[in-house]
Amino acid sequence: MKPLKTKVSITLDDNIVYKIKLLSEQDDRSFSQYINMVLKQHIVQKEKDE
Repeated sequence: MKPLKTKVSITLDDNIVYKIKLLSEQDDRSFSQYINMVLKQHIVQKEKDE
């Protein structure tokens, strides 16, 4: 079974959106998938640092 997902709206700087779009395309992921992956990595790292 797939994990549950929640739809959210956020406001991002234009340059961040541009770079995320480029990076997600290079990684063959959707914009949302890429953001989700980056946020997961950030959370894991923060938890390790604590």
